[in-house]
Amino acid sequence: MTAPVARRLAVLELRTVGDLFKHLPIRYETEAAEEGVSDALVASAAAAPEVTRSLRGEIVKLRMIPGRRPRIEALLGEGQTVVRLVWFNASWMAKKLHPGMRGIARGRAKVRQGYLEMVNPKWETIGGEDEPTPDAGRLRPIYGATEELPSSRIEAVVRSALPRVIGLIVDPLHEALRARRGLPLLAEAYRMVHDPSTLVEAERGRTRLAYDELLSLQLAMAMRRWQVRHLVKAHPIEVTPAIDARIRSRLPFDLTRAQSGACSEIAADLARTMPMNRLLQGDVGSGKTAVCVYAMLAAVAHGHQGVLVAPTEILAQQHLKTVESILHGSKVRVALYTGTLRAADRATVLAGMESGGFDIVVGTHAVLTKEVRFKSLAIAVIDEQHRFGVEQRAAIRAKGTGGATVPHTLVMAATPIPRTLALSFFGDLDVTSLKGRLPGRTAPTTRVVPSEKARDVYSWVSMKVRNGEQAFVVVPAIETSVRGLADVASHADALGHGPLAGARIGRLHGQLSSQEREQVMESFREGSLDVLVATVMVEVGVDVPNATVMVVEHAEQFGLAQLHQLRGRVGRGGKPGTCIFITEPTTALAQKRLDALATSDDGFAIAELDLSLRGPGEFFGQRQSGLPDLKVADLARDFALLMEARADAEAWVGTTGDLTDPRDALLRRKVLALYADTLGLGDIG
Repeated sequence: MTAPVARRLAVLELRTVGDLFKHLPIRYETEAAEEGVSDALVASAAAAPEVTRSLRGEIVKLRMIPGRRPRIEALLGEGQTVVRLVWFNASWMAKKLHPGMRGIARGRAKVRQGYLEMVNPKWETIGGEDEPTPDAGRLRPIYGATEELPSSRIEAVVRSALPRVIGLIVDPLHEALRARRGLPLLAEAYRMVHDPSTLVEAERGRTRLAYDELLSLQLAMAMRRWQVRHLVKAHPIEVTPAIDARIRSRLPFDLTRAQSGACSEIAADLARTMPMNRLLQGDVGSGKTAVCVYAMLAAVAHGHQGVLVAPTEILAQQHLKTVESILHGSKVRVALYTGTLRAADRATVLAGMESGGFDIVVGTHAVLTKEVRFKSLAIAVIDEQHRFGVEQRAAIRAKGTGGATVPHTLVMAATPIPRTLALSFFGDLDVTSLKGRLPGRTAPTTRVVPSEKARDVYSWVSMKVRNGEQAFVVVPAIETSVRGLADVASHADALGHGPLAGARIGRLHGQLSSQEREQVMESFREGSLDVLVATVMVEVGVDVPNATVMVVEHAEQFGLAQLHQLRGRVGRGGKPGTCIFITEPTTALAQKRLDALATSDDGFAIAELDLSLRGPGEFFGQRQSGLPDLKVADLARDFALLMEARADAEAWVGTTGDLTDPRDALLRRKVLALYADTLGLGDIG
């Protein structure tokens, strides 16, 4: 390999042979065996358009056609049949070709107006006695490439390295496991994906590599689960019938059947010294907050403390109001701890947490800092889990009473998580799903309208505001951008001087200080503002009972799960809610996504669809903190493979919680290299 090629590979972060082999083809193109023009005419009429054909013949005619898109047309003949070759914006080809020249044209062929036509084919001049033998058909791998390093060059480098390196690849999987799962050797799998003879073989190789990727993740999760359950302990909290009755009496409403079931699962976890490590996920309006308050009050009933951590101050303030309203008149002492507290208030709350003066603390990431110490933290609730990640979960566990004692952990997700993601990125957690809505909560009416009807939408919003109701207007940008998306300032001004003239319009976005954001939200909650123009930061946790309208501009810019969360902000006070998605979908797929949302209010089904359309990274809007991306496995289609890897990982880790067998040394090094730091393997508490 030359130095220039090595530099170009480095641009793609391909610096070693291992990197090169892991740079898998993104697709394959079929190169048909070289054939005559007449045979190709018949075959192309029925073949898939992505087939690349090789045709040999003689240039019988050549002409240049000027115009806005000048082109060169050549007729390549074989007997009485010809194929039309067309090159656009390639005047240099006219100097390269002439009638009577023999050559091979390679490209995708299409029957057009009775002719077989190739557009911008590759041309190889041949002739004389040393004409190359006809090509045999093959699958050609297509790689992610750059302008300076095309796929064909990457393919050449890989094909050169394969025979020299493939024999050095050591397989970390036991032969018995490979046989049981029908998996090829690792070296053979790499050969299959880079130099397959058929698409079936390429997929078999990909499956092996995807399985390895999923197995590594599941082994790490299994090791994490084992360590949390066996190397550390939590305070046992028995929820007796008396405690259960006392907690329920504090709630201003009866728990639904789903909430009661969730509380029972959590109570069973709390009663053990093995730390609870549970994910509570629920659809919009399912009542997760009441369940987490139930869990914290169980700890308080035994003289311990609970903490509820939220990703934003707005959400923390919202949780504080909910907790205080539930506990109004009780002896439970509640405090708020955020990074923006004044020094004197911060000192008071810090001292109260350490002395046990506060029973429940609601806070933001600030709770995870080293200066925060609790007297006896028995349960930690983390809201909007995907915004924190595994490292933050480890940090909150370190807030236990010291030594090997850690708090029980309950993480909540307002966005229902597809099962494949729950088993993958949250595989160290047990899962409780809250389904159904609270009594009195109905799904808002959803409408998808084109942007040209926006003025009609806002005329209707104006009427609702005049009737005393309030509205959210969500836009994708804070400031004016070159993409032309609606932004908070410009859109608020346009509405105030146009269809919503006279309405009291507030603005909310992430560039405001926390104090400014809270002031805006409080004004909206108490009714001093009629309309709130905001970014997606109002997606979760914002509870304004009088808000009945949600308008989302450029809805095609958001994920389905995100849009589902946004529409859950309205209709929370008894009045019916309406959500209107104003959109300019540029593709049929974009329209399909929004139409699906308009016809379904099942957050779990929507989450599965969102995953299949956008993938896990886009589903969350940001990467799960610390965990490497899956580069081969496709969670939307590899669910069965994931379940196999999970079962194998559980059996492999078994009762030891580690990969201690000398035969597993290679696999153990791989798992620890990928996940030791982010999952805290071997360093619990």
